[in-house]
Amino acid sequence: MAEENQNDNINEHERLSDELESRRSNLARIIEYGIDPWGGRFKSSATTADLHSDYDGSTKEQLEEKKVSVAIAGRLIAYRKHGKAAFADIIDSTGKIQLFFRFNELNEQPAGDGANLWDLLDTLNLGDWVGASGVLMKTRTDELTVRVAEWRILGKALRPLPEKYHGLKDKELRYRYRYLDLIANPEIREVFRARTEVIKTIRSVLDERGYMEVETPALHKIAGGAAARPFVTHHNALDIDIYLRISLELHLKRLMIGGFERVYEIGRIFRNEGMDRDHNPEFTMLEAYEAFGNLDTMMELVETMCRTACERVRGETVTKFRDHEIDFGPAFRRADYAELVREYTGVDINESRDRNTLLKACKDKELDVDDNATVGQLIDELFDELVQPDLIQPTFVVNYPVELSPLARKHPEREGFVQRFELFVCGHEIANAFTELNDPVDQRARFEEQQKMRAAGDDEAHPVDEDFLNAIEHGMPPAGGVGMGVDRLVMLVTGSHSIRDVIFFPMMR
Repeated sequence: MAEENQNDNINEHERLSDELESRRSNLARIIEYGIDPWGGRFKSSATTADLHSDYDGSTKEQLEEKKVSVAIAGRLIAYRKHGKAAFADIIDSTGKIQLFFRFNELNEQPAGDGANLWDLLDTLNLGDWVGASGVLMKTRTDELTVRVAEWRILGKALRPLPEKYHGLKDKELRYRYRYLDLIANPEIREVFRARTEVIKTIRSVLDERGYMEVETPALHKIAGGAAARPFVTHHNALDIDIYLRISLELHLKRLMIGGFERVYEIGRIFRNEGMDRDHNPEFTMLEAYEAFGNLDTMMELVETMCRTACERVRGETVTKFRDHEIDFGPAFRRADYAELVREYTGVDINESRDRNTLLKACKDKELDVDDNATVGQLIDELFDELVQPDLIQPTFVVNYPVELSPLARKHPEREGFVQRFELFVCGHEIANAFTELNDPVDQRARFEEQQKMRAAGDDEAHPVDEDFLNAIEHGMPPAGGVGMGVDRLVMLVTGSHSIRDVIFFPMMR
């Protein structure tokens, strides 16, 4: 068996070598003809989807009478020659169409030095980019086809495409060579079209509400706005270490302080943490802030964005994700954080947050926690491991412990809690929102408490940001703010099982 596999590998290598040699030989012939194998500007009159939409319903006789002239460009994915006729299939970004070549129509048309457009067909390989013009027709099998009057090479492919049925199926290879994945698996292109539609939907919902889209720095002197481990780099001119941003929050709040009352950014975030089917170290985040808004404002905004995105992509509010049917149509459930923890773990954080009690509860539940974990870390572990996986339908979890929320305003009626929610769907966090903390005295105290945790070894604790404290001391309006994971929302509405399925170029080992 090992010998058979070795022989198969040798044969495959020889086949590939012959294929590469053939393509190089065809390239040389094109150049000898005095033709540029890398093409240039070509103006298509329509997309393949437009042609099918407009003319699939026409009969062969109607097309002969109309004599519809078209120009189309695409990648060659099939080619077959029969005597003095040839057929080819090309694809563009919207679909596929057939081309028909006839010897007696192309043989007299020069293509270069000593070649005509019929001869030039012999230099084609699957994967080449071609442009063609002619008139539309229907074949005997009623297939819409371009009867080619002129054509030219727009880009030579020197390597073969993956086979349609036996080619690029391995997930790791698909992520690593996304450009081949998009060619070999057209359904993947639809996922990314859906991603674009989700982002357009988010923008349209925010724009309709008078939000202004802005851009803030990706390089930060202080990695703030979230509890996460940053990527560190060095700025040579300033001779200082700087960080790729882990959040958009603090700069957007600075803009609110400066007078822009409704702002948002859809931007890339970088966190130097683990990778799995729900996490990539580089991902897309939406953050939006509304002066004079609050938690309820943000709930309505998030609910509208999720529902509208699902409707625009799927045509309905229902989607299927990891064996669950999710409905964004009804009003999202609201659940209290402390009540959920008590229900699932028996621990009442309304009554007490004794560290030893919380540590014992985690150990009793066989959770993997450090003996030196803080109160906040222990509460978070109980929730993440025992509560969160059971939150399947869209659920706003409200009223978070203050230990977990250094940037949220305190709850006016419940000591030790803040005005914060997180949206969970299928056991995954989709959005995180606050009634924002705009009290500079309270904010400084929270930062200093976080600094103590940092000194004790918590490298995800929030550092003291003196410039931000200086900013809110100049007066920050009361506000609601939200951060939402765009990739995770795309996963939900497309039914994609891994975050790598919805990021064009995910990080790979």
